[in-house]
Amino acid sequence: MMKRLVAVLAACAVVAGLWLSPGGASSEGVRLSKQADGSIVLADRSSDAPVLDVFEDFDCPVCKDMHAKVDATIQRLARAGKVKVVFHPVTIFQDEPMRSNSIRAAAAARCVPAENWLTFRDELYSIQPAPHGVASGFTVEELVKAARKAGAAVDECVRSQSYAKAHVAESAKIRLEGTPTVVLDGRLLGNEAFDAAALERAITGGGGITV
Repeated sequence: MMKRLVAVLAACAVVAGLWLSPGGASSEGVRLSKQADGSIVLADRSSDAPVLDVFEDFDCPVCKDMHAKVDATIQRLARAGKVKVVFHPVTIFQDEPMRSNSIRAAAAARCVPAENWLTFRDELYSIQPAPHGVASGFTVEELVKAARKAGAAVDECVRSQSYAKAHVAESAKIRLEGTPTVVLDGRLLGNEAFDAAALERAITGGGGITV
């Protein structure tokens, strides 16, 4: 567990230097920015709010479950300037078909503009291949349709999977025991990451679990 935390915190330290990256889209005073490593930052840049790092694999059913339970709360708090969120798409699986499913989805996510990215993320979880460990999915055509449904016409980029190698390389830098992994200002969160009320208390009251 400690090795996982050290690796994750090292990744978060790198992200801390990315807040001033250009680009992105504004929404209710909050800025969405795509980073070079494929992550997305949702934050009020003028705020000194705590940083919530969310490491997720789009083919991970537990990530889908967490998304359903707490994503609305996370986004609400970010738009209120109470937290800066960094979404890190990673590929945690080594076995097939999960690994290829995950890589295709994450590569496609890199094609989508910042202003459409969160909606595309919702679409990815809605079409997650099932049953897990058996089903192949996230085909390029499914991903093209999902991107268009999210308002992004990035067909050629998605079909070419031009970001696949970059995604795999970035994922390899972040050593995780599993996904989702959620870190609040350097503290690894446990069960409260799946409970909207508990997560809000952790964010607004400085709670969390030190491992």
